[in-house]
Amino acid sequence: MQTLSVFQNISLDGYFVDGDGQMSWAKMDNDAEFNKFTTENAKAGGTLIFGRVTYDLMVSFWPTAQARQMFPEVAEKMNNGAKVVFSRKMEKAAWTNTKLEKGDLAATIRRMKSEPGQGMVILGSGSIVAQLAPEGLIDEYQLVVNPIVLGAGRTMFQGVPERLNFKLTKTKTFHNGKVFLAYAPA
Repeated sequence: MQTLSVFQNISLDGYFVDGDGQMSWAKMDNDAEFNKFTTENAKAGGTLIFGRVTYDLMVSFWPTAQARQMFPEVAEKMNNGAKVVFSRKMEKAAWTNTKLEKGDLAATIRRMKSEPGQGMVILGSGSIVAQLAPEGLIDEYQLVVNPIVLGAGRTMFQGVPERLNFKLTKTKTFHNGKVFLAYAPA
């Protein structure tokens, strides 16, 4: 059985996107320690899971020459690894190794978890997290808390109808002020 994890950058005030729906504030920076961590995390394997909005954001950057020059190992994984995008509006997903899923999100993830594989990781895609978290389908939440306050935006749990409890499983602090936190459902 595959596991499903979330890898998400959040601000100190708990947002994963700013008031304009952007994630550019959470980009990799000049901190070698953090960039090494991100690169190693990207190499871990598994299928990347996106909603349409995050997919559009990712496909606009990772296949570019700039991405390959700035972050070659991460770009390699992003471009050549298996990807699934959930969207009822898209007609086709053109990014290499991307499968488009239009069906029931929770049912599809349950099916995918039961299949062989290296695991799955949701990147961004707060609406997917908010739908799957109450269903108990996410096995690990990996959060990078960024030392920034956005003042407005959207949380990845926006719309979750009930309290969810978690236990802390890992932490790591970086020189750039970012903190990695990993949680499992309690």
